[in-house]
Amino acid sequence: MFGQRFLVIYSGVLTAAFAVSMLAGFAKSPVATFDEINVHRINVREPDGTLRMVISDSAKFPGVIVKGKEQPKVDRPQARMIFFNDEGSENGGLIFGGKRDAHGDVVDSGGSLSFDRYNANQVVQLLGVDDKDNRMAGMAVSDSQENGSRHRRLWVGRSADGSALLSLMDGGGNKRIQMTVASDGAAEIDFLDANGKVIKAIRGDSASP
Repeated sequence: MFGQRFLVIYSGVLTAAFAVSMLAGFAKSPVATFDEINVHRINVREPDGTLRMVISDSAKFPGVIVKGKEQPKVDRPQARMIFFNDEGSENGGLIFGGKRDAHGDVVDSGGSLSFDRYNANQVVQLLGVDDKDNRMAGMAVSDSQENGSRHRRLWVGRSADGSALLSLMDGGGNKRIQMTVASDGAAEIDFLDANGKVIKAIRGDSASP
């Protein structure tokens, strides 16, 4: 009987000592190392719980989050890494995607790196799209008003037909100057009015009114 009681007490002491040593080890070494992790979503938060970054597959990605409150979820089929400001509002991110639909057409294919203005939409975006609907790559710069509208002011990149483009817009987003170099080398500069009508064109060494 004494031997059994001793074993019970002894095992209890060992268990307690092991638990204390494990807790002490975690307190001293909060960093864990893994060779490989499979996850659907990772949330990075500040000590007060403010969300600062989400890395997620398309299925687990949330709707747009503004000041910590998630808006109704919309279809965003790409995998994403989204950043949030100090107030927990989405303010830029990195996305990639691409697949074939039931008809065999490539859809939602491409990537984008965007930077948002505080409490507003994108002001700089690097993107590349190559699917059944769009084929383009380049950079867009926009005027984005706080709690308001956004108008693109500059686009530089490649169009679907292989032309290199530089488009300059006015404050209302209307294209006013477009420089184009086609894949065969033909170059052109167009000046446009607010309605998009070409009012002057320069092609090569010749000019037309």
